[in-house]
Amino acid sequence: MRIDIITIFPEMIEGFFNTSILKRAQNKGLAEIHLHNLRDWTLDKHRRVDDYPFGGSAGMVMQIEPIDRCISALKEEREYDDVIFLTPDGETLTQPLVNTLSLKNNLIMLCGHFKGIDYRIREHLITKEISIGDYVLTGGELAAAVLADSVVRIIPGVISDEQSALSDSFQDNLLAPPVYTRPAEYKGWKVPDILLSGHEAKIRDWELQQAFERTKQLRPDLLEK
Repeated sequence: MRIDIITIFPEMIEGFFNTSILKRAQNKGLAEIHLHNLRDWTLDKHRRVDDYPFGGSAGMVMQIEPIDRCISALKEEREYDDVIFLTPDGETLTQPLVNTLSLKNNLIMLCGHFKGIDYRIREHLITKEISIGDYVLTGGELAAAVLADSVVRIIPGVISDEQSALSDSFQDNLLAPPVYTRPAEYKGWKVPDILLSGHEAKIRDWELQQAFERTKQLRPDLLEK
């Protein structure tokens, strides 16, 4: 998979992609992540990417021209499955959506700033709009990092134990069950006996019941799905 991220602040997230699982995925050749500074596609000496909005509203708006130039340049090199805009009013990011995107080959992610982007970009250049939650960030960089991380980590081969990713919260509309490790007792706090029993079938039943109970208590909306 190749992910191209368009941003005016690549330094905000470049370190994120050079550590941990994302670095491992790239070293294995399972993912490519490229950051593109939008200012490189401006034509004026000030490398300006924004301007005042028509109609006199407050704030600044990202211009269509440099974004179109950047996306067009990338599309001349390869085909893309989706051009994604990270925006608070997009489709809410969920694990099923992440699973779908992980099957794609090439993605472009556009990070917005200021009051937003010229709406014509959304009408003519963007194919999918995604939100990581009902709140507003300074820019789309953190959202792009979240999306890229969630997608890349479940590509087969990225995580050594693939079963671990498949048992994460939300994969089956249930929260993950509690997990424990050594020591079996600490300060009088004990690991549930069932996990020490070695009875695999009973352990799986216990985990499923715990997942259901946690979901019912913390996220009952998931059970409706």
